[in-house]
Amino acid sequence: MGSGQWHVEKRSTSFLKEYGAVSESRSLSIIVLGASGDLAKKKTFPALFNLYHQGFLNPDEVHIFGYARTKLSDQELRDKIRRYLVDEKNASENVEALSKFLQLIKYVSGPYDSEDGFKRLDKAISEHEISKKSSQGSSRRLFYLALPPSVYPPVCKMIKACCTNKSDVGGWTRIVVEKPFGKDLESAEQLSSQIGKLFDESQIYRIDHYLGKELVQNMLVLRFANRFFLPLWNRDNIANVQIVFREDFGTEGRGGYFDEYGIIRDIIQNHLLQAKSLPFDCLPWSSSFVTSDAFVVYIVNMFSVVQVLCLVAMEKPISLKPEHIRDEKVKVLQSVIPIKDEEVVLGQYEGYRDDPTVPNDSNTPTFATTILRIDNERWEGVPFILKAGKAMGSKKADIRIQFKDVPGDIFKCQKQGRNEFVIRLQPSEAMYMKLTVKQPGLEMQTVQSELDLSYKQRYQDVSIPEAYERLILDTIKGDQQHFVRRDELKAAWEIFTPLLHRIEKGEVKSIPYKPGSRGPTEADQLLEKAGYLQTHGYMWIPPTL
Repeated sequence: MGSGQWHVEKRSTSFLKEYGAVSESRSLSIIVLGASGDLAKKKTFPALFNLYHQGFLNPDEVHIFGYARTKLSDQELRDKIRRYLVDEKNASENVEALSKFLQLIKYVSGPYDSEDGFKRLDKAISEHEISKKSSQGSSRRLFYLALPPSVYPPVCKMIKACCTNKSDVGGWTRIVVEKPFGKDLESAEQLSSQIGKLFDESQIYRIDHYLGKELVQNMLVLRFANRFFLPLWNRDNIANVQIVFREDFGTEGRGGYFDEYGIIRDIIQNHLLQAKSLPFDCLPWSSSFVTSDAFVVYIVNMFSVVQVLCLVAMEKPISLKPEHIRDEKVKVLQSVIPIKDEEVVLGQYEGYRDDPTVPNDSNTPTFATTILRIDNERWEGVPFILKAGKAMGSKKADIRIQFKDVPGDIFKCQKQGRNEFVIRLQPSEAMYMKLTVKQPGLEMQTVQSELDLSYKQRYQDVSIPEAYERLILDTIKGDQQHFVRRDELKAAWEIFTPLLHRIEKGEVKSIPYKPGSRGPTEADQLLEKAGYLQTHGYMWIPPTL
């Protein structure tokens, strides 16, 4: 510290201190269903390799199995995923680790609705467990469903019938499922019921990628470990809250796919899951899930934004136990009042219909702004503004808390803008507080500036874990804090389903907007009506090293 340099622990120690080595002296089998698809090769397998490379997966205990309909050999699957596991610039440094990791992977092909393939999968898993001298029932089996939701029920049925531990003497079977969890309240409850009949809630891990991001996970610490936030975080001081996801590109040749699934689901597939599409190997989609109404998918994917909202708005839990945290999140959702049609703006960027795969009369939104209102003592009267869009003027994801005006403006500086606390989720992870200060010089003039914590500058020696690494590790450790509970899922759908049904009747239309803009002007008008004051003449610039 004497040199003036901040001391930070490197990831190899701090991350290990937080989680501990994942070693329980029992075999661990990780089964990736949909292993030949984009999500698996771009996110799931790379996350597993990083955990292995950092020492969180013991090679003497773990084995990884891929399962899909595509006919592949073990080596063909390894070759298929190899280039996604390491960057080219680091490939030479990781040759030995990569080779050893790939040898842990075995592939089994088979259908998703037949016992034959799953019995072969169970045989392969059992052979691994026997080789590790695991007693029956003591092994650990993690099934990661990198699949569309339409096949969750039959796959879970096959897992339950063929692949679970036959007895329980300390081992476990856990299921990880990806979003979307249904298309409305009825379908979500049906899906939950079908899976719930097969597995206990403690075995089901509904993964939400954004809940694994570093700055999202920082929310509870920021709110409840810093005294100066405690008296400010309420309706007396906060004017409004925005949660924004923007992309600066359009559908880029994926118009047909996008037109069927819509803005926010596409954000989950690309922005949250970082996978451009699920493989045709995972199809067919069930007719009960697929819908031509794109706003259905807007609602499905707005669920991710709502999860972030819960962390911003929840009360302090009585402990850090997962159930106590999730209890508070549910209370937030149950306090949200019905959405008003006049507080929803949908948009579609000009040129979207030029894609030959998009219908000429498509009303699919590529932009949406929705206002949620929470009816409780802390947040009554504070609008929570949820925004998402494609082909926007910038690419970013952030949480923006705007504070109320200072009473008695003796400096006459309110026009310069309000205080804001901004949490930049991506790109360039950062937190900064916009505040008014005296401009240097002889005159008493004020200017907007910031207090800034930019992660790349402050934590130069720390590698921030990918969300999938953290969430998979949480699953192995049995920590459900960052996963969605069934009653939480139901409460979220209860918020959006009534609006969804009104949208399905064509009562709300998408408004055209120019690519590269902020979206429809009606959205800015809605924000102004909700009480948001935009700062003009100020722009946060990430500091350079």
